[in-house]
Amino acid sequence: MANAAVLVDLDPARRRRVVASAVHARTLRGCAVMLCVFAYLAYAWGTFDVSGLIADARPQRAVLLAVDSVAHKVHVTRSLRTGGDTISVEGERTATFRSPPDWIERTDAGLVVDLGDGHAAVIEDRTVRLTVPGYGTVSAEASGDGVVTVLPHPGPPPGWLRATPAKFDARPTLGRRVQVSRARIEVHRFFFGWENFFFPFDSELNRYSAGELVSLAASGPRLREDTANWRYIFRTFWTNPDWQHGAVFTALLETLLMAVLGTGTAAIVAMPLAILAARGFAPSLTLRFLIRRLFDMLRGIDMLIWSLIFIRSFGLGPLTGTLAIAFTDTGTLGKLFSEALENIDRKQVEGVTSTGARKLQVYRFGIVPQILPIFVSQVLYYLESNTRSATVIGALGAGGIGLLLVETMRTSRDWENTLYIIILTVVLVIAMDSLSGAVRRRLIHGRPTPPGEQAVRQQGPPAS
Repeated sequence: MANAAVLVDLDPARRRRVVASAVHARTLRGCAVMLCVFAYLAYAWGTFDVSGLIADARPQRAVLLAVDSVAHKVHVTRSLRTGGDTISVEGERTATFRSPPDWIERTDAGLVVDLGDGHAAVIEDRTVRLTVPGYGTVSAEASGDGVVTVLPHPGPPPGWLRATPAKFDARPTLGRRVQVSRARIEVHRFFFGWENFFFPFDSELNRYSAGELVSLAASGPRLREDTANWRYIFRTFWTNPDWQHGAVFTALLETLLMAVLGTGTAAIVAMPLAILAARGFAPSLTLRFLIRRLFDMLRGIDMLIWSLIFIRSFGLGPLTGTLAIAFTDTGTLGKLFSEALENIDRKQVEGVTSTGARKLQVYRFGIVPQILPIFVSQVLYYLESNTRSATVIGALGAGGIGLLLVETMRTSRDWENTLYIIILTVVLVIAMDSLSGAVRRRLIHGRPTPPGEQAVRQQGPPAS
């Protein structure tokens, strides 16, 4: 307002110069800020070698892994050393077909594999012929000198075909692949869905539909004389060696226990320490200073570092993750609790004190009602966060679902198992978020009043 009054007192020419100078100064400041941001981004680009990362990126690899996480493939393999043919799911020996599926035909000369949508692969002796709609038939023959490829058209091969004297690799689509080397011929066909998710490949339960399984579990004839059908069906599912449902759910439980025990221990230890660290509650400044530095040390060391320290001390297992969470959150919750105590409303405390209440009653009615909602919210929030953190520290060796996740990713083959574990982890986090939200509302706001009871309260007591 003062600047505006000064401008009004100036003559028009001087006013225009002042306004133009102010606009020019603001423009220069804006350009300087933008230049600093651009310089920082350029520095970060060069420091982290973003250009090299982009050049080394393999998006096709990411697409293949994404397809493998939602689909499975059947391998048709001919060994050129023994001459035998095998048809198996994901190339597993325990998932080998005794008779070929309907899209594979055995002939006197070899195998005819229908890859769908006009694609076909014919295996005869040491040669495979791949027919691709719109391109033609590619032939690859394995010999002692290498692999000889014959294209239907002159010129360079298409982008989906890689042919060298050592190996032939054709992938016309994401769901079809043919490979030839000196040792074997392989044809892969992908199918959407997770294979053998409920029961193992060779289980007799695979031939029943969902309705038939429910009927068997309820009242059907026993499949095993010494076991009830429902128990046999559940045990077969629970001990599925490919998906390991029992091990996965046990690991989830370990992860949840690490988060609950670690957060609960931290809250119990942090609460009395926070009282000693809070201004107005600490019996001495020296003790307050020491407790606050303890909080700084505990939360200053990252949870991952604590887990590595405890792995060296106690070995692998859930105890390591629990202690890592407890040590880190004791420092964090202690600081938050002490700040909440320092910021309470002193008037409420004085009001309770003026009634002649004892010290314990002052804490019960003057302080606890103020800090309880804050304490509950903070503890429940860190419980949600630690459910995710327990997965990360579990990957380092603390156990739980994180360790299983790392093991499935290390193989780089069965990415559907990885996706399965990730989905269960996300579901666990969502469940913990919903549960903690409900507990928080119940503890802070109390039980909601039913509509009928609320109407009765509004009407008041009946007239006598």
